[in-house]
Amino acid sequence: MTDLKNPKLIYAKGFLFLLGGSLASVLLWLERPNLKVAILLALAIWCFARAYYFVFYVIEKYVDDNYRFAGLWSFVRYQWERRRGSK
Repeated sequence: MTDLKNPKLIYAKGFLFLLGGSLASVLLWLERPNLKVAILLALAIWCFARAYYFVFYVIEKYVDDNYRFAGLWSFVRYQWERRRGSK
């Protein structure tokens, strides 16, 4: 599979992620509409966003500036190979 290079398709992909996440969040909250669920949902979304930032920015800029991650599976493979190589 090749990299996505068309700016319109990149924006469309980002919009679809935003739409899917928003729809899932609203449907989850509508299932149990109370403050506790809303807070836990917001916390989960924030934590996953920070974890994603950590994988793609912090690791690349502060841990291993020679490696470029292409996705979450790329990060998993990188960690696996790094651990196997250190043994």
